[in-house]
Amino acid sequence: MKRIFDLVLAFFITILLVLPFLVVAIAVRLTSSGPALYWSNRVGRCNTIFRMPKFRTMQVGTPAVATHLLSDSNQHLTLIGSFLRKSSLDELPQLWSILVGEMSFVGPRPALFNQDDLISLRTQYGVDKLVPGLTGWAQVNGRDELSIPVKVQYEVEYLQQQSFWFDMKILGLTFLKVIRRAGVSH
Repeated sequence: MKRIFDLVLAFFITILLVLPFLVVAIAVRLTSSGPALYWSNRVGRCNTIFRMPKFRTMQVGTPAVATHLLSDSNQHLTLIGSFLRKSSLDELPQLWSILVGEMSFVGPRPALFNQDDLISLRTQYGVDKLVPGLTGWAQVNGRDELSIPVKVQYEVEYLQQQSFWFDMKILGLTFLKVIRRAGVSH
């Protein structure tokens, strides 16, 4: 049921947002050199690596690490990178990952391939068995502001309580967080 929901919703959102997709892609290309999309190696279900697309918010050549690990992440942002991140518009291309089954709308956010501490903790608690999501219980409870152990605790709660209605609650809370731009530090 969850996969069918993901496919139907991703298909309709993609159709509705074709024009905004094009506008953002053109804006990224006009305001910085390099491609509009950035394909990031991410950890998926059962710790498999997949390539996840995002609209590029960082300059070409920025190290592939979590943003909080950069000495000054602001110096790496493109002209519109901060706006894209705060509005979560940079996440729109992940609809592709949902359509091909590498992600779901709700689940733990996919870790970067080199976030060994997060990957290890998720594996220890069984969170690695979940399909990663565009949003998740940890995102609506703090997003960038959470430490890794706290983030994983929220993901364990999601693992134990997952249901269609819990996913609907998380999607609703995500919508409110995006509108308020809450919990985004970069």
